Amino acid sequence: MSDIVLKEVKKTSIGGQALIEGIMMKGPDKIATAVRKPDGGIEVKESTINQIFKNKFFKLPLIRGSFVLIDSLVTGVKELMYSAEFYGDDYEEDAFDKFLKKVFKDKADTAIIYASVIIALIFSVGVFILGPTLLTNLAKNVIHNTFLLNLTEGVIRVSLFVGYVYLVSKLEDIKRVFMYHGAEHKTIHCYEHKEDLTVENVRKYSTLHPRCGTSFMINVMLISIIVFSFFGWPNPFMRLVIRLAMLPLIAGLSYELNKYVGRCEKENILTRIISYPGFLIQKITTKEPDDSMIEVAIEAMKRVIPANGEDDTW
Repeated sequence: MSDIVLKEVKKTSIGGQALIEGIMMKGPDKIATAVRKPDGGIEVKESTINQIFKNKFFKLPLIRGSFVLIDSLVTGVKELMYSAEFYGDDYEEDAFDKFLKKVFKDKADTAIIYASVIIALIFSVGVFILGPTLLTNLAKNVIHNTFLLNLTEGVIRVSLFVGYVYLVSKLEDIKRVFMYHGAEHKTIHCYEHKEDLTVENVRKYSTLHPRCGTSFMINVMLISIIVFSFFGWPNPFMRLVIRLAMLPLIAGLSYELNKYVGRCEKENILTRIISYPGFLIQKITTKEPDDSMIEVAIEAMKRVIPANGEDDTW
């Protein structure tokens, strides 16, 4: 547990995402994406934040979680595509991308981004939400308690997710992405501890961070066990309807928990409990970066720190 202890620090809402040989950092006002180019230099692109869902309704507690997720996915795919452009010889377009470019022409990049997000959501919901409930249905003649059925479904869901992440982590390209993921977290920790953003300072911090998207995902799966238990174990069709209908609420609850942990200036027993499952999975999705990766993270981080040092995006 020594490597995941949170000290009393000034927290920030600045977050990021690991890319192909790069890192995207998102601050209160803008986004900065830094990529290590094939020639060894660092290219940095800055852009203002342009939220998809701007109405105040989409920012209400519990409501905002789902919309923040969609907004983050769109931004993440966009910046991932940008980083891939530097490695065009290694990352060729697939047939689907070519088809979209043929159909949408000058709007193809936007179409590819939204199509990628939709496919990712369908895959995630199908495999990790609907799949486990159909598998658990095979055990309904053996397990008669509705809570135990929902618990079994939850165990299958978490096992599928952890198994998927573990298998993906064995891919060479993904290993480097996970190293950049670690660099992102270490740099945010360094900033939160009010230290100068140098490679030496960043290097000593943990690769685990409570506001990570991995923690959000595992919280979604754990909270779903509790929420779905309130609806018993109806027929398969109704279960599918209920699970789809409850996803926005579950995502909202998970987002608020992550936000609570992110705002706490001092660790307490509740933040430990909330953070622990996510930290366990982050041991797979983050790896120790090398100094060149930390340099990329620092370049991105420096560009999004508010000029007045105040972070009012909570």
